[in-house]
Amino acid sequence: MPGSSSPGESGVSLLPQVRRTYAPRGRTPLLRHRLNWKRASMAAALGYHAADLDRGPRLCFHLKPGSYDTAGLIEVLQQVKVFYRGERVVLVWDGLSAHWSRAMRAWVAEQDWLTLERLPAYAPELNPVELLWSFLKKRELANLAGDHLADVADATEQGIHRINTNPQLRWSFLTDTGLTLHPPNPPN
Repeated sequence: MPGSSSPGESGVSLLPQVRRTYAPRGRTPLLRHRLNWKRASMAAALGYHAADLDRGPRLCFHLKPGSYDTAGLIEVLQQVKVFYRGERVVLVWDGLSAHWSRAMRAWVAEQDWLTLERLPAYAPELNPVELLWSFLKKRELANLAGDHLADVADATEQGIHRINTNPQLRWSFLTDTGLTLHPPNPPN
């Protein structure tokens, strides 16, 4: 029975995600960092099994220096296939050009385990992974002034581990979109 997976990509850099914080009166906190534009890209898929909701959501995560292109996303999808152990997957993707490129469509056409569905033109509020990115950036990456990209990667992976240990949190990303899963009707 197919599961539904909502993937997405985002980026992190050595520039801190500045957020409000508390400090003693008269002692404004200062973030000191090197002005460095090094970036890493993150891809994640939140998987929800439509026929067996008791299995709980699963989170597949990938982090790499630089940015994703079609070839990089195909590598991520190959890891998703291994992660889901060959189960049939319906992937709900946004309109990023690399998601719908000619090379991506050709690769997907050869995959018997994968079906792509497209989100509306600009609807990040319907993508649970967008909420995951926001959650990570507001918590683990908030005010983080790392010296190396590895510092940011470590904090990101710690956040992913924390999210993976809390199934209710993974469900909340879907719930907050307003979308629901309905198990398929059994055949008559």
